[in-house]
Amino acid sequence: MITAPRFCLIILISAISVFVVPFSGVCQEEYDYINISEPFMNKIPMAIPVFRALSEDGAEENAARRASGIMRDALAYTGYFKMIDRDAFLVDSANQGIVSGEINFKNWRDIGAELLITGGVRSNAGVVQMEFRMFDPLRQEMLLGKRYTGTAENQRKMVLRFCGEVINRLTEKTGLFESRIAFVGGEGEDKSVYVCDFDGKNLRRITDPRDIVVSPAWSPDGRTIAYTAYSDDQSNIYVCDADSGEQNLFAAYEGINITPAWLPDRPGMAATLSFEGDEEIYILTEAGKIDKRLTESWGVDVSPSFSPDGRRMAFVSNRSGSPQIYVMDLESGGVKRLTYEGKYNTQPEWSPVSDKIVYSGMKNGNIDIYVIDANTGEKSRLTRATGSNESPGWSPDGSMIVFSSTRNGPSRLYVMTAAGTDQRRLLDMEAQQKLPDWSP
Repeated sequence: MITAPRFCLIILISAISVFVVPFSGVCQEEYDYINISEPFMNKIPMAIPVFRALSEDGAEENAARRASGIMRDALAYTGYFKMIDRDAFLVDSANQGIVSGEINFKNWRDIGAELLITGGVRSNAGVVQMEFRMFDPLRQEMLLGKRYTGTAENQRKMVLRFCGEVINRLTEKTGLFESRIAFVGGEGEDKSVYVCDFDGKNLRRITDPRDIVVSPAWSPDGRTIAYTAYSDDQSNIYVCDADSGEQNLFAAYEGINITPAWLPDRPGMAATLSFEGDEEIYILTEAGKIDKRLTESWGVDVSPSFSPDGRRMAFVSNRSGSPQIYVMDLESGGVKRLTYEGKYNTQPEWSPVSDKIVYSGMKNGNIDIYVIDANTGEKSRLTRATGSNESPGWSPDGSMIVFSSTRNGPSRLYVMTAAGTDQRRLLDMEAQQKLPDWSP
């Protein structure tokens, strides 16, 4: 059961700071809205009317319409909700009430809405104020209400902040609306690391073009991206600021320096190095110095990924003759093989919120995305007969997965829910897109 908070908050957003003050009026009864065990199987019917301009200012009307569109798209993106077509509404969206006393909840129950979000926008002297409320039409109760103040440039940020509050209210998760996705994009010798918002918006290139760029990986604070770049037949690990694009060499040991993965519980990262001969996984300090060797086998050990508590590491090794996924207990050093079906299982990524590991596996010549439980070995297949599907990565709340696929020709980025539903393309970008990684 999800318990509603005893009060909601008014949030004032400025370019510099965020202020929080109490705003009462949220219902306190318990009610299940999202089935946590199968959140994507039965989507909640949600109605989001066009938000109301609180004066006759034309700029307010445009801002209100744009804000409702941003919110509708962002919440639909999660896979939790079924958005009710506005043509089915029984009231004029732009003129309908936005507070409890003004809403005829029967109009919304009659079209099947189980959740209703209303909003109002006011603009004055360059300052925009937005207020949003989420209601349960059946119970005729407000579940959430917040007010945000900022500049016009902050409009998307304010709307997405409320979307995050909606998800938190219904699932007790933080949501993904302030996260970003890094990936390798480009053709031929023109490959770079790109970054976009969680939904593909605000795309930009952050590294200079190179012939080979692979394995972008976000730091735990979401500020830095590590990646491997090749030059003069040498692979080195670099780190770059995700906002400014400032780049620095991190590791350039003799031999290969590949598959960086940040440690979740302390500074530093793991990476595969070959300066001692075999390709093994090492821990590097935040200054790029070798701290500890983790693996030791005759085969190749690559692609480390850590459990949320930092106590275990998934990785790929061919020590059994073919690439398979293994899990190491970092305290004892014990290693167990996790995958047995198929001769090619790679690119593991540990869920940030559970013991599930998503990976790419080949079966009968098809490369697909799978999820496996690190404890039981129980697995499920998420993609099927749709080209080659590779490089899966979790959203920060564990609710979605980004991956690359050739289902429609060249490699492109796609997203889907953690259950494999709602698979759709992420970006409208001509160049190929590969090796995505979702930020914290």
